[in-house]
Amino acid sequence: MKTKPLLFVLVILLLGARALDAQTPPDRALLILAKEDNTLLIVNPTSLEVTAKLPVGPDPHEVIASPDGATAYISNYGGGRYNTLAVVDLAAKKVVPPIDLGALRGPHGLAFVGGRVWFTAEAAKAIGSYDPATKKIDWIMGTGQNRTHMIYVFPDLNQIITTNVSSASVTILEKMGGGKTTEPSSGEWNETVVPVGHGSEGFDVSPDGKEIWVANADDGTVSIIDVASKKVSETLAANVKGANRLKFSLDGKLAFISSLRKPDVAVFDRVSRREVKRIKVGSGAAGILMQPDGSRVYVACSPDGYVAVIDLHSLEVAGRIEAGQDPDGLAWVGR
Repeated sequence: MKTKPLLFVLVILLLGARALDAQTPPDRALLILAKEDNTLLIVNPTSLEVTAKLPVGPDPHEVIASPDGATAYISNYGGGRYNTLAVVDLAAKKVVPPIDLGALRGPHGLAFVGGRVWFTAEAAKAIGSYDPATKKIDWIMGTGQNRTHMIYVFPDLNQIITTNVSSASVTILEKMGGGKTTEPSSGEWNETVVPVGHGSEGFDVSPDGKEIWVANADDGTVSIIDVASKKVSETLAANVKGANRLKFSLDGKLAFISSLRKPDVAVFDRVSRREVKRIKVGSGAAGILMQPDGSRVYVACSPDGYVAVIDLHSLEVAGRIEAGQDPDGLAWVGR
């Protein structure tokens, strides 16, 4: 007669454990945006299985996750029509109220650095930061450039890089005063506009912080900017017309460039500045994401509806994830 109460207790404990697990942020997950489906996909990176699909508002383009893995932020772009960041509680796997950016329309590029969400506002020709603790936009800076699109924020919060697609330029913002604090509103910012190639969109900063590589979609070239001098030191005839994104491997040795006009991802050696390989992934590609352990790179093959998984050791496609219509923005969740 004692077995029934014991069984009841075990069932309650099991259900409680499952409920707790459902409210716990994932240790590791891949996030994929399907733009045409207005959906965020949460993927198990081991099995490559989609574990959840969530509606995240109109025209979602880029996604980032907070370092604790609890929250994802998505830019609702719309070519400048929209002015919200969708917010997802990753522990509960549910969408919560979005962030209203007011007049800062056309949010696109995102970064999460120093406890803040940094974003571009393309239609407003500006960038800004949102503090999740106060739930307020605490800093805005104009660029004066057309289609300020992607953003990189240095870990010390004292330098910010953006690409300006239609102005064929890169903006380098550097904090000049205020004791180099982590508060963006303290001190003055010096703004340097660096001319690059036409269609400057995808870019990355080398892991050592010394170079900025910019893929110029219209010209098919790559502009290499020396961070110290804030000048283009070299332009590579890279044959990457239609380039969408450029990302360095975590060791900084290789640069991967996707193109919406080409069936392959171009891989360049950073030191020699030479092409290493073209990896066939589909009929076109957009978002690129490096796995934090350096074993894989994920490439969103937008026209084909899947994300290609590339082995970084063999530089071969090792799998794919079916990702709905027009996958693009990618992010990693890790605690």
